[in-house]
Amino acid sequence: MNRRNAKINAFAVRRLSPGKADRVLEIGFGGGATLPELVGKAGFVAGLDRSRVMVARARSRFSEAVASGRAVFREGNVEAIPFGDSTFEKVMTVNTVYFWKSLDHGLAEIYRVLTPGGRVFVGLLPKEFMDRMGMPEDIFTPRTVGEITGALDNNGFDSVHVERPETDTAWAVISACRHSLQVED
Repeated sequence: MNRRNAKINAFAVRRLSPGKADRVLEIGFGGGATLPELVGKAGFVAGLDRSRVMVARARSRFSEAVASGRAVFREGNVEAIPFGDSTFEKVMTVNTVYFWKSLDHGLAEIYRVLTPGGRVFVGLLPKEFMDRMGMPEDIFTPRTVGEITGALDNNGFDSVHVERPETDTAWAVISACRHSLQVED
């Protein structure tokens, strides 16, 4: 999976552009292909994955960052993110939306954990390509780009933008921003 997802993961991390002031959450980090760059560049990295094995592996692999308080890895899912409100400036998830029970619940949780003005990056292979792969319907729910952008809009995100490195690239990374707090005069 890490090799197959290498290009979309690298593109998503470039778009995310982690910096030392950033608290970043990666949802569904799996084999951890993006974690070395995130842990190396961000001020704090949290990882959330459904697999107990992947969480244990990440804790071991990044034990120094965990011990110093610069990283934490937890088992869980997007519908119940185990972090407080407004915890992260950036959230990234690649090739996970197919497993979400509800786009609205997942995106509402992401909105909750993002700081005002924070950004989310959602990478996916759209439905028209997933359908050709014959993935098991009881496990995968293919999503269209329009479904994702619509759900982002419905959950309070703005500045929704669909990006591909080249026009003929099948996969996409969709970014959006949590509304900033408005200061009234």
